[in-house]
Amino acid sequence: MIKVGIIGSTGYVGAELTRLLSHHSEVEIMFLDSRSYASMEYSRVYPSLRGSVEKECTSINLDEDLENIDVLFCALPHGLSQAAVKKIVEKGKKVIDLSADFRLKDVDVYESWYGVKHEARDQLSGAVYGLSEIYPEEIAKAQLIANPGCYPTSILLPLYPLLKEDVIDTDSIIIDAKSGVSGAGRAPSDTNLYPQCNENIKAYSIGSHRHTPEIEQELTIAAGKELKIQFTPHLTPMTRGILSVIYISNKKGTTYQQMKDVYEKYYGDQKFIRLLEENEYPQTKAVYASNYCDISFKIDDRTQNIIIVSAIDNLVKGAAGQAVQNMNLMFGFNTDEGLQHAPIWP
Repeated sequence: MIKVGIIGSTGYVGAELTRLLSHHSEVEIMFLDSRSYASMEYSRVYPSLRGSVEKECTSINLDEDLENIDVLFCALPHGLSQAAVKKIVEKGKKVIDLSADFRLKDVDVYESWYGVKHEARDQLSGAVYGLSEIYPEEIAKAQLIANPGCYPTSILLPLYPLLKEDVIDTDSIIIDAKSGVSGAGRAPSDTNLYPQCNENIKAYSIGSHRHTPEIEQELTIAAGKELKIQFTPHLTPMTRGILSVIYISNKKGTTYQQMKDVYEKYYGDQKFIRLLEENEYPQTKAVYASNYCDISFKIDDRTQNIIIVSAIDNLVKGAAGQAVQNMNLMFGFNTDEGLQHAPIWP
């Protein structure tokens, strides 16, 4: 049994962490940190967890309240995790950060894209990028995990094996991704106001989304050469889910069987990657509230293009679920412990 704490527990990602960890057989939740809801019963903030989580929200002191835990989950916005991560790393304990603060290896790239000065540079070099299916050995030995972003997870999982095995062209990778409104967070804004997002779909941050350098960093590692992508995210009027459609020119003449073999090699025994049958394509409802990533693809002989489709739940596999999966790897638990539940349908 390990003891965990969650900072930023009342955001959507924090709530998913709390939900998943409350049913984990190897975990005891020590505190649920929240500045906004300090001293309030957690089940009053999230009534769905009444009877499952009987704890009060607390506003923790980073100098005093980190001693009695084995791992800290930081579910804070970018820029705000750095102080907590720095303190707990210096204490020699483990931390899984769900912000973008430790994902990018180049601090100048981080500061340029996020507009925030990095105050924990010494810890940055030791961070392991927590893409569970790609870096399991590194994650198992890590002290600090930089949990991947939601869009990057939906894009890197289908692309990484193909680039690693050099079966796709790298000159032009175009990604069209659509996310549910929960990806915009819980704080009210023009983005997530019901009258403005209901019955509406829009592209945003075209050519400038902050997840772009994270995606390019990991694809460059996979390909062994610098890659650039065209990434366009969209906000859709649904609560959860990301559907990513990836277009690649098939200049190499890659066959369906070649791609299938690569995916089977990398993911055939992975519990949370579901490779769909030919002419069957992912949909967000099929992964709703689960830690699965569904992947399928089409070789379009007419246009000589490859079209890859992936679907994840942005709050689970794209955030909290992957964080729990990483914790399982770090502590030697079964990979799917606390994550065994099936998706919800309808």
